[in-house]
This record gives sequence, C-alpha cells and structure tokens, in this order.
Amino acid sequence: MMYGWYGDGGILGWVVMAVMMLLFWGGVAAVVILLIRSGRAGAGGHSGSPHDDPERILNERFARGEIDANELNERRTVLRNKP
Repeated sequence: MMYGWYGDGGILGWVVMAVMMLLFWGGVAAVVILLIRSGRAGAGGHSGSPHDDPERILNERFARGEIDANELNERRTVLRNKP
C-alpha cells in the first residue's frame, strides 16, 4: 500500500530530479577533470632537454653574481659536452 501517495510529485518533482541529476554529473565531471589536470602537472613539467635545469641554475647563479662570464661559459660547455 502507498498510504495516499501515488508517486505523483508533479512538475516540481521532475524539475528537482533534473537539477539534482545535473549537479551530480557535473560534480563527477569536475572531479575527473581535476584529477586529470593534477596528474598531468606532476608528470615532469616541461619537455626540454635534460640539460635545461643545470643551465637554468647556471644562468641564475650568473645573474646573482655568484659566477663570472668565463666560469659560466666553461661550465655550460662542460654540461653540453656530457654524453
């Protein structure tokens, strides 16, 4: 027995169900997108050569004045000639 309720929520019931379904699937899509973005960001960052990070550090040290131009060029040559 249904005790006086016959499953008829009227148009308001249908609207509420539709909105809730949109919110649910929108939330699922947002979680998937955030997981994909966070996974991609931690995968390595950039696709440069393996010598980019040491050269970047050398350039920063030169910019701070820790090494001079001769030392910068010598170290850069050594880095680029490594196998």
